[in-house]
Amino acid sequence: MTIDEQGAARVQDSADVDDRATIGAGTTIWHLAQVREDAVVGSGCIVGRGAYVGPGVRLGDGCKLQNYALVYEPAVLEDGVFVGPAAVLTNDLYPRAVTPDGTVKTGDDWQAVGVTIRTGAAIGARAVCVAPVTIGRWATVAAGAVVTADVPDFALVAGVPAKRIRWVGRAGVPLERTTGDGWRCPVTGDEFTETDGALHEAPSNASFRH
Repeated sequence: MTIDEQGAARVQDSADVDDRATIGAGTTIWHLAQVREDAVVGSGCIVGRGAYVGPGVRLGDGCKLQNYALVYEPAVLEDGVFVGPAAVLTNDLYPRAVTPDGTVKTGDDWQAVGVTIRTGAAIGARAVCVAPVTIGRWATVAAGAVVTADVPDFALVAGVPAKRIRWVGRAGVPLERTTGDGWRCPVTGDEFTETDGALHEAPSNASFRH
């Protein structure tokens, strides 16, 4: 295991962290978590009890995987991503244990596809993201949702399959409409414009902060 020299990571004795994984400064990996070979976990992250990080998975800085979250390769999580308890990021579009002739599948019999989660987005408890999908910046996936299509930036999606029900800002709070196509965050004051089903930030909005 490689640990960033700028600061020590905290890894509980019962965690299983492969020697080929890279762990960032100030990251905590809790009891019974598993971080597989060639995974990269950024600085200041929290990997909760029983969470799983697959081979080659990439986590940016300031990510939080809650207890028993399952992140399968080749997922990519950008900075500040939240994955709730028991949420699952899948990697097999057409899952089978055996080939059509009944032979047990090996790693050479299928090609993994991944979930990409952009900066600041949040995945609720027990949600499932069915690869390949991209969750946009600062989007929120509601608890128990099943995501089968890409999620736009700042969208709140819910249901099975997940559909957009609101817009949210960086604080995760639903936005308030100000004009026909204008929206405002009641917490940060950030303003947005909706165009053709997408939300666009005003240039004056604050940039990402940890």
